[in-house]
Amino acid sequence: MKKIVVVGAGPAGLMAAEVLSGAGVAVHLFDAMPSVGRKFLLAGKGGLNLTHSEPADLFASRYGHRRQQIEALFKVLDASRVRDWAASLGVETFVGSSGRVFPTDMKAAPLLRAWLTRLRHPKNGPPVQFFMRHRWTGWHQPESETDVADRDGQVASPTWLDFDTPQGPVQVQADAVVLALGGGSWARLGSTGAWVPWLQAKGVVVAPLLPANCGFDVHGGWSEHFASRFAGEPFKSVAINFTNAQGHLFARKGEFVATATGVEGSLIYAASSLLRDDLLAHGPVTLRLDLLPHMAPERVLAEVSHPRGSRSLSSHLKSRLHIEGIKAAVLYERLSKEQMHDPLALAQAIKAVPITLSAVRPIDEAISSAGGVTFESLTGPLMLKPLPGVFCAGEMLDWEAPTGGYLLTACLASGAVAGQGVLAFLSKK
Repeated sequence: MKKIVVVGAGPAGLMAAEVLSGAGVAVHLFDAMPSVGRKFLLAGKGGLNLTHSEPADLFASRYGHRRQQIEALFKVLDASRVRDWAASLGVETFVGSSGRVFPTDMKAAPLLRAWLTRLRHPKNGPPVQFFMRHRWTGWHQPESETDVADRDGQVASPTWLDFDTPQGPVQVQADAVVLALGGGSWARLGSTGAWVPWLQAKGVVVAPLLPANCGFDVHGGWSEHFASRFAGEPFKSVAINFTNAQGHLFARKGEFVATATGVEGSLIYAASSLLRDDLLAHGPVTLRLDLLPHMAPERVLAEVSHPRGSRSLSSHLKSRLHIEGIKAAVLYERLSKEQMHDPLALAQAIKAVPITLSAVRPIDEAISSAGGVTFESLTGPLMLKPLPGVFCAGEMLDWEAPTGGYLLTACLASGAVAGQGVLAFLSKK
């Protein structure tokens, strides 16, 4: 019986293992962590966002310049079929008010338990064998073997892999390999990016790993007063807009959070790829924060200009515009005393507070990462062109997407495609 090695026990690796096991193939799944799906469980701690219910065309647009490649994966497993797959595990889902799809109990653990039960006790075919605390350390070529060229003159795929284990180094042979090693974020859960030089040494083109869905530092930092009082506080019911050097406008309503050094949260994450790329290419970038997106500028000016009598400016803003707390604080933070007492300047700032960002937060803090194995280095079934028989899936591929179920859906889809690719490879082999 053919033996397939899957390296990485996250959603992409587990889905590849499911496809292969369901086809009767023996799967040995290796992971560096003591247990399966560490990042998956942590990501679902506040509610597992499986996928999104929006129309397919809009859904596919969330993948930016990699839309074409990711959309091809959805032919095998799209958002609708992700919900069907969850239901097959006994996990019902619902659509939230934002269009996001969650398990009815909101938890990741029950789905993971049901998934592992299926993999360990399949109705047909051999059970998936799990090898935990096995950290992949690169390719291994036994001295007794030599490289064998395939029909196209390429070097045959490396079928031996090295692993570090608590019991010492081990070598594993496979008929084909699926690498689902994650990107570069949350290294403590296994996504270290250590694999990059090992693939590059084999001729695989890897785009630099960069933080995605990430936070940013504010230029010059917040004042000590603002940071001490408002770090961790959310800006709610606001909007931001930003135009990059290429003239692409990002404008959206939502909320985000002030940190001790800058900003993070869903609205910032949604703009993070544009902000990051512009910042890395051209230096500090400035976004505009609309504190009252539901109110026209003329109305804001009228309310600010309304006589306030003996009331303080803070009381005036609170009573006329309900601006208080962190919203009032950011005005005092970013405007001079003269601007605060100039009705026109204040009204304009309320609709467009300038926030300049000077640095991207480290990749290990990011929810996900951009960059990775380029699709140009892969065949359609996600096999590495320089390494026949080696497939890649998940976040280690060169794509990114905002939060909202898009990350998990693409990881699952890529795992399914890689699994099918292995089956096709074995049938030809």
